[in-house]
Amino acid sequence: MGRVSGRSCIVTGAAQGIGRAIGEALLAEGADVCFADINVEKAAEVAEWNRRHINGSGAKVTHAHVDVTDRAAVRAMIGHTVSVFGKLDVKFNNAGVNKPMNFLDVTEDNWNFIMGINGLGCMIGMQEAARQMIAQGTGGKIINTASVASRQGFDNVAPYCASKWAVVSLTQSGARDLAKHNITVTGFAPGVVQTEMWEQVDQDLMDIGAATRPGQAMEEFSSEILRGRVAKPQDITGTTTFLAAAESDYMTGQIVMIDGGMTLV
Repeated sequence: MGRVSGRSCIVTGAAQGIGRAIGEALLAEGADVCFADINVEKAAEVAEWNRRHINGSGAKVTHAHVDVTDRAAVRAMIGHTVSVFGKLDVKFNNAGVNKPMNFLDVTEDNWNFIMGINGLGCMIGMQEAARQMIAQGTGGKIINTASVASRQGFDNVAPYCASKWAVVSLTQSGARDLAKHNITVTGFAPGVVQTEMWEQVDQDLMDIGAATRPGQAMEEFSSEILRGRVAKPQDITGTTTFLAAAESDYMTGQIVMIDGGMTLV
């Protein structure tokens, strides 16, 4: 039996990067997993790959399209998951975006794009997951993706920092409100993780003149990591599986830093 055997989980932003790694780690520990993403074709490919490589664990896998800023789409994703797995036990609000701009150049469009997905999307995901868990009467776990940027501001990614501070606040607010329903709300805060998103951020920072060569941004951001290297998605999943498992049942309202010692709080 795996650590999360029999648990029905949704992971948003699961077509690549940290989200995919979270979902695959849950599957390896026996959970049923819905890989959800706005890129439904890629989510379907990831789900199919994992369906072929579960190796007889008995876990089920599906996928869903979701725009996390669209409440109807979020409800449809949850409805699909429940129709396939029979229930919802764990919801990872992981989908997120970043689009660096120099502080004085940040526009309303940039702000609304980032805050919409990272902030509003997290809140809608929490609300709709909680409604399903309350209807089931079985409690559950909601787990949000914050960031090292939720602990301090950086000059070229101000809206992203603000959006991840919002995730921390939503985690705390949700934990207080949903405790009476036996629903815990926690989160985790990665630092510099080698993913497709970081590759795009690296290019964006060069485009706005904040970096002059490929890899410079990652080197500078990671120069003070006590562990001496950037993270891989698999460095994150020990903690995320723990947050989805029974071992963390007494935790709520907390954000776990997984940044290699980049920020000490």
